[in-house]
Amino acid sequence: MGEYEPASVLDCEGLQCPLPVVKTAQAMRQLEPGQVLELKATDPGVEPDMKAWASRTGNELLEIRQEQGVYHVFIKKAG
Repeated sequence: MGEYEPASVLDCEGLQCPLPVVKTAQAMRQLEPGQVLELKATDPGVEPDMKAWASRTGNELLEIRQEQGVYHVFIKKAG
């Protein structure tokens, strides 16, 4: 597990698909290339959804880890 310095943290706890993906896409537009976004979500579908979204958009999925029922997803903006 890496340690990342997120430029922004997006809290989507309690939200169901597709909201975490939609909100992630919006948040990523605010970041500079190379910056990292941390997404926090409780929907188990966030793992396959974010893998698919990252590969489709070219952003780098750095890590997904689960701690006490919360998924922490770290995504690096492409650029």
